[in-house]
Amino acid sequence: MQRWLLGTAVALAMAAPAIAADLPSRGPITKAPPPVAPIGYNWTGCYVDGGGGYGLFNQDSFTRGEDGATTSKVTNGGRGWFGTVGGGCDVQFGQSWVLGAFGDYDFAGLRGNVVVPGQNLVGREKETSAWAVGARLGYTLTPTILTYVNAGYTQARFSGVNFFDQTTGASGDAQIGAHTYSGWFVGSGFEYNLGFMPGLFWRTEYRFAQYNRDTLPILDTDTGAQTGASLASDKTIQTIRSELVWRFNWSGGRY
Repeated sequence: MQRWLLGTAVALAMAAPAIAADLPSRGPITKAPPPVAPIGYNWTGCYVDGGGGYGLFNQDSFTRGEDGATTSKVTNGGRGWFGTVGGGCDVQFGQSWVLGAFGDYDFAGLRGNVVVPGQNLVGREKETSAWAVGARLGYTLTPTILTYVNAGYTQARFSGVNFFDQTTGASGDAQIGAHTYSGWFVGSGFEYNLGFMPGLFWRTEYRFAQYNRDTLPILDTDTGAQTGASLASDKTIQTIRSELVWRFNWSGGRY
């Protein structure tokens, strides 16, 4: 019996290394690497921009006589291209919100007709320039894409108009002078990093502007004297603009 127990022990001792070799190796215990923080950008800073776009203007016109009576409304307008330059500054707060102030100037060429209701007169009118100042509130959809809304104050300059008879095409011997209209605007757009050059972005924006009604005297073309009648207009302008934006601080804007 003792010999059998001794033989069994020796056999088990000899088989142990072979059994251990067949067991899977767990290897050294290692810790998981720490999570990598995502790369973000700080939109705080200033910029300049330039580009162009296309615009439409509409106006409701009324003729007012010497007695103060007005005619029925006539609606017409125009369209055309424009160039724009501007600049502004932004401040990022929280993780995703951006608040900024800006200003821009448009070199415009929007052309259309203006009618003198009740007098069978029509003339060519042109928006020659516009400027705006305002504020915008944005939200970063991704660290490098900003969507925003904006609003503010604007003025638009329209050329003088020489009127002619709609039926015969002859001179109407009447005109109105150039005038600057004041009003407000609202808009919405997005801006994103082009990626191939630090600080270079592309912006696309829709903007709607409403201008106050102004009444302009109708003048005699030959003498410049007032005819006693006047033309009142309610103007609105809609634009789509695309611009290149260069941000001063973008190369060092990571956080």
